[in-house]
Amino acid sequence: MNNVYENNMRLLPFLKFVETYKRLIIFLSAVVIIGIGYFVISNQIYKQKNEEAAVIYEDLEGLFKLGAEDNERIDEILENLLINYRSTGYTQLALLNKASLDANNNKLQESLENFKTLINITDGRNGNKIYNKMARISAARILLSQNQYDEALNMIEMFSTDSNNGYIHELIGDILVKQNKIELARVQYQMASDKYSDEMSKSIISMKIANIGN
Repeated sequence: MNNVYENNMRLLPFLKFVETYKRLIIFLSAVVIIGIGYFVISNQIYKQKNEEAAVIYEDLEGLFKLGAEDNERIDEILENLLINYRSTGYTQLALLNKASLDANNNKLQESLENFKTLINITDGRNGNKIYNKMARISAARILLSQNQYDEALNMIEMFSTDSNNGYIHELIGDILVKQNKIELARVQYQMASDKYSDEMSKSIISMKIANIGN
């Protein structure tokens, strides 16, 4: 009897707490349940979207192998991916391949637009950093060829201090030379040389440094 009484007394503060904050507890419980439900449903939808995008991309991949022979069909499929499956990796890969195909066929403006779309999709903390970097480098190369030096630099300037890729520093150096920022270009070329491991690339960088010194 005493044990039962003692147990009830121990539970009394908890029961008072529940009674006092009953509505809040019910509300928080509902929020947690809804949150878990939303997470599960979102994951299921994303999985389904990804599976559907994989089937569509398989058809697109076959067209890419044919080159630009059916460019209109490629554009139709890519538009479908962008509208209905924008966040999937298959759409990002499709954009990368289409932009590269356009560049190889000297359709530089179309290529640039696709690279910019890919950059937009993959920007941010949760974006695909590899695709984002590839798209930025490729876009910067096209912009450099179009004499749009400021925009080209803006594409890859974020990599100017901490990139381990020698080519990025070399490309930044090339843009800076066109902007007549010789000392800054020299710094980037030196960083490129330090990060290149092959002698051919180092020799090219040495020639570029020598040329801007004249």
